[in-house]
Amino acid sequence: MEISDKSYDSPIKCQGIKSKLVPLIKQSVDWSFNGKWVEPFMGSGVVGFNIIPRNAIFADSNPHLINFYNAISSGEINGLIVRNFLEHHGKKLSNSGKDYYYEVRERFNKTHEPLDFLFLNRCCFNGMIRFNRNGEFNVPFGHKPQRFSKAYITKIVNQVNYVYVMSRHSNWSFICQDFKETLKNLSEEDFVYCDPPYVGRHVDYFDSWDEENEQYLFESLNQSSCRFILSTWHSNQYRENIFLKDLWSKFHVLTKEHFYYVGAKEENRKPMLEALVMNFTPEHIHEEPTVRAEQLSLFEKLAEYQRSEV
Repeated sequence: MEISDKSYDSPIKCQGIKSKLVPLIKQSVDWSFNGKWVEPFMGSGVVGFNIIPRNAIFADSNPHLINFYNAISSGEINGLIVRNFLEHHGKKLSNSGKDYYYEVRERFNKTHEPLDFLFLNRCCFNGMIRFNRNGEFNVPFGHKPQRFSKAYITKIVNQVNYVYVMSRHSNWSFICQDFKETLKNLSEEDFVYCDPPYVGRHVDYFDSWDEENEQYLFESLNQSSCRFILSTWHSNQYRENIFLKDLWSKFHVLTKEHFYYVGAKEENRKPMLEALVMNFTPEHIHEEPTVRAEQLSLFEKLAEYQRSEV
């Protein structure tokens, strides 16, 4: 597989993760890379991690996401630390099952340790990120005590190493703040990628989203001089996204069918038509995205770093 074809996944999973849409988004981005890549709703960060900008602001209102990625960027967490942690605590989960999961969840809600956040995210129900009104992680156990196999841990370690190398050799900032702050002071050379919570879908108490927020986001992007891509939903078998017609119809819209695996049963996991809204017309949508020389250099550094860990 060529580097330009490959998508790299993120160590944190979340509802509505855009891993399967990364190739389409990469092919749609028409940008000089001279400014900043800005994500007001970082979530998993999977889109920006695959774009690999020189300069980036990854922002989110969830402090636990930002703490986790700052720990990787600073070197507090690396692949070796993650491997040792998941092997140790995965064995405890295997022996004690849900009792140990809830022990870690209770500990995390007191200490907010980034590695506990990773552990919970990877063995909770459907990889959800949800908090109650007191700010406590409250997702139940995912019923898979044998979750942390050797191969699964290695996969997560590689994802952590990828973020570590890319962030250490680029000018990336991980910031906990409201999206309204992130959208201030944008320049014409910046590129904004927005993946806000969908109104009425997958909302938690760190990322509450309503019509007022949707309107504010529209006005901010509409008035901005930089280019943007907004990820949202177009329709499913039951209803359509009224905001595409009422707010975003003046912009260029691409659609792609996509499945979100958040239902408990396979038959309940229905397709959704995903939409990419952008204030430009992508000129190279059917071509393979190019790989910049500096990106090749980063991939070489990644390979060297992974060899050093073996």
